[in-house]
Amino acid sequence: MFKKDNWDEILQALTANVFRTALTAFGVFWGIFILVILLAAANGLENGIRKGFDGFATNTMFMWSQTTSKAYKGLPKTRKYNFRNSDVAALKAALPDLLYVSPRNQLGDFNGSNNVVRGTKTSAFTIYGDYPELVKQQPMDIIKGRFVNQQDILEKRKIAVIGKGVISELYGKEEEAVGTYIKINGINFMVVGVYNFKQQGGNAEQEQKNIFIPFTTFQQAFNYGDKVGWMALTAKDDASITELKPKILEIIKALHSVNPADDRAVGNFDLYDQFNKVRSLFSILKIIAYFVGTLVLISGVIGISNIMLIVVKERTREIGIRRALGATPAAIRGQILSESIFLTIISGMFGIAVATGVIAILNMILDSMPPGSDTMFANPTVDLGVVFVALLILVGSGLLAGFIPAQTAINVKPIDALRTE
Repeated sequence: MFKKDNWDEILQALTANVFRTALTAFGVFWGIFILVILLAAANGLENGIRKGFDGFATNTMFMWSQTTSKAYKGLPKTRKYNFRNSDVAALKAALPDLLYVSPRNQLGDFNGSNNVVRGTKTSAFTIYGDYPELVKQQPMDIIKGRFVNQQDILEKRKIAVIGKGVISELYGKEEEAVGTYIKINGINFMVVGVYNFKQQGGNAEQEQKNIFIPFTTFQQAFNYGDKVGWMALTAKDDASITELKPKILEIIKALHSVNPADDRAVGNFDLYDQFNKVRSLFSILKIIAYFVGTLVLISGVIGISNIMLIVVKERTREIGIRRALGATPAAIRGQILSESIFLTIISGMFGIAVATGVIAILNMILDSMPPGSDTMFANPTVDLGVVFVALLILVGSGLLAGFIPAQTAINVKPIDALRTE
């Protein structure tokens, strides 16, 4: 197969009609090109979506109380109730696979009435009472100072961590915020840190206008008692919050005398379940990409098979002479298969090279975009494993494309071939 005479014959056969060969090779080129581009696009979309989850503890669920919809133990079906501090301790004690159970309270809204004052400036912001674990559960960078710590919780310190959006409304351009005081509903809080919300788009502007204070301080300062508005629960890495959720809801319902069959009494959002749905979606997209790319490639392989049948027919007399001179069927078959594989691999590798160039240009364009651009497409790439699979597909396609023409060639009887004009 690697003899110079064989290669000279392959090149001579394929260049006898250059235009026909080029059109035939284009089918394989286009099939591989489409396959690589589709896989890169699927990876780019997946990377963009994963970027949207960046900073979030994805193995997390959020839970809040709602009005009951079923009567239970003599209690009415439209009863309102609230989570309590004791619920947090109960969940931690009953479920050791929970990494964080973060209670949270909320006051006001950035679209509501003014609730924060500094000097002569006043504005409306969302105030959260939180525990230190919050920074490990949602995307937040502390760019100055610090976040709430455990000592703040224990001592119920009146400290606040504010967003960049708060600074833009309450502070001058060069004014330092850390160490200053703001009034929240008439109560003084010292600013100890400034945060920046990592994500862009969506509610990013609103998220920059939040103020975080210690959870215990929130309850005391705003007369919440031991009331808990809602919770963020994160499971350990070797556990699934989705699998823990039924037990969590069961415990909460038991603690608050809620009918076990009441599915509306406890509101919840399972981030981990949503994240897994997204991952499943992209697995399906990759399967579709392989399917479509393979179908296009098969059409190219059929074209090569057809052209090799034409080549065999045109060379019937030549094959007959070679058979008469002692060429074995294996030698004839090997020659035809070599031509088919060579044409398939050359056109396929060219398709991979062009697709790689297109992906590289696309990545350059994405990299040149300003930081923080709101895009759901990032770093479209194809790993080496996919290229290796593509090479295997090419070799297999070449063998498939040349098999029928090769069998046709060795079935030609020398005496019949010599009679062919």
